[in-house]
Amino acid sequence: MPSSTPATLNSTVAEVTQRIRERSAERRALYEQRMADQHKRGVHRAELSCGNLAHGFAACNPQDKDSLKLMNSANLGIISAYNDMLSAHQPFETFPATIKAAASAMGSTAQFAGGVPAMCDGVTQGQPGMELSLFSRDVIAMAAAVGLSHNMFDAALYLGVCDKIIPGLFISAARFGHLPAMFVPAGPMPSGLPNKEKARIRQLYAEGKVGRAELLEAESDSYHSPGTCTFYGTANSNQLMMEVMGLHLPGTSFVNPGTEMREALTRYATEQAIRNTEPGGNYRPFYKQIDERAIVNAVVGLLASGGSTNHTLHLIAMAAAAGITLNWDDFTDLSAVTPSLMKVYPNGQADINHFQAAGGMSYLFRELLGAGLLHGDIPTVFGTDLTAYTQEPFLEDGKVVWHEGPEKSLDEAVLSPVANPFAPTGGLTVMKGNLGRGVIKVSAVAEEHRIVEAPVKIFEDQNEMKAAFESGDLDRDVIVVVRFQGPKANGMPELHKLTPFLGVLQDRGYKVALVTDGRMSGASGKVPASIHMSPEALDGGPLAKLRDGDIVRLDANAGTLEAKVAPATWANRELAIGNLDHYHVGLGRELFSGFRHLAMRGEEGAGVFGGFEADDLARQQGQISQEDA
Repeated sequence: MPSSTPATLNSTVAEVTQRIRERSAERRALYEQRMADQHKRGVHRAELSCGNLAHGFAACNPQDKDSLKLMNSANLGIISAYNDMLSAHQPFETFPATIKAAASAMGSTAQFAGGVPAMCDGVTQGQPGMELSLFSRDVIAMAAAVGLSHNMFDAALYLGVCDKIIPGLFISAARFGHLPAMFVPAGPMPSGLPNKEKARIRQLYAEGKVGRAELLEAESDSYHSPGTCTFYGTANSNQLMMEVMGLHLPGTSFVNPGTEMREALTRYATEQAIRNTEPGGNYRPFYKQIDERAIVNAVVGLLASGGSTNHTLHLIAMAAAAGITLNWDDFTDLSAVTPSLMKVYPNGQADINHFQAAGGMSYLFRELLGAGLLHGDIPTVFGTDLTAYTQEPFLEDGKVVWHEGPEKSLDEAVLSPVANPFAPTGGLTVMKGNLGRGVIKVSAVAEEHRIVEAPVKIFEDQNEMKAAFESGDLDRDVIVVVRFQGPKANGMPELHKLTPFLGVLQDRGYKVALVTDGRMSGASGKVPASIHMSPEALDGGPLAKLRDGDIVRLDANAGTLEAKVAPATWANRELAIGNLDHYHVGLGRELFSGFRHLAMRGEEGAGVFGGFEADDLARQQGQISQEDA
């Protein structure tokens, strides 16, 4: 167990948690009632008719059939994002066999309940397929629900790692909250080409100083084997957040795939999931484990680590699925008191394996708990509260045991103590002004680049910017605006294709920034970017009022974003109309037209499910019609 008791909870963390609790009270109560009712209706195979059950275990071996007939052992449902194209998920190919063997050794069973899609933003970056990326989160949630709908399971194991996959799986876990849930990661690939060198080659390519062969070699040396990409983007932010919410075993997030430890942790996760079921005697359903305290922990962990801005969308959608209303102001207030403790690319030059070696999650937990920045009293899948997560796993005679992790960072250039942070805040701020609301991440932005006042250059397609850069039209102080990139317009793709060009302009000495209703995600870098602007341009957002040459002031320190246009002129301007036809057909994009119509605003999580219990309550109170709900 931990060597010290966590400090008194930070007053701001306590205040934000309390206001979320109060804001969500009716919604959360309805959610909990629904989960309790589902539990009463039965989570066991005994609820199924003989014909239903026979179909459910027809393909099982005789031993598993006998176990499933008895009803007094646990049956685990495996939901997996395996595919062998996506490096982070390729290791999951062997996990079901490991899980089934471990369950059988416990006198229980496990069945592969269903697979969910897993697309790679690294492959689709800058391509039409990226416009399906954000919506894939909601498809994943629905696909997992289909797999679990058979009501054969006493708990669920969720196998996933990357960008939209974990948020989608979490949403499904929340809607099946009467079941215990265990999230089982695969781990990062071993380190490859240093991130600084990779970034250098990318910029040289953008300037035409090296060719495609050199670029491909650098990229191949960076992303070279099974496992998660080693920079600290959305995928690795996912893993940290799952652990800080107590949905992983302690210290399991960043163990490399294909190792003895990785397999041993998967076996232990199976065994612990069985213990957490009703037949296992320690029933820990998701809905009793994840509440506003766990959500606040996830935000604090994200901020302390300099994690992905994608989670200013995902965490809101994830919280909503559990009956909790989270908003961007909560992120800003927590950021103000959360120190920056990690320097992992793009916030530094180290990778996630270096972070793990420097002390990893156990040290990060020790520091955040010791500073009163985490709720240490939340229940976890480990069967303890979160204070046990200062421990890390070791192998002894082939079995996993946990011992206390390091009390000091082994490399303070990568992982710092709270007493000497890289920055006093988490570096995430809500941007407000007459251009709407957005978010900005400044953990990798130098102080001298955080205020930019310049004329705007407007694009409605990221590919247009490349031509403008190459023609020299952007060789000046400029705020690049890329609009009609929101969820209703084209699915809110990531716009990392812009990053090398903006970086080159900044290196040439120009004041540059990006403003967009699209996304930049976990690889947001050294150029200030106000993203997720809400309302989006297609939804009447003020970005549609901008004209080329307007002066805009972006002040990341003050959290303001203003078009310097006379108020009367601004009020009377008509909204520009985007040409969106080319976004809506091809590579399956036409299949998602309904999603685009249903999509909520970025500040509401950009999901297509609506507000769950919040919508039901509003409808009961006559605030929204049945049709709108």
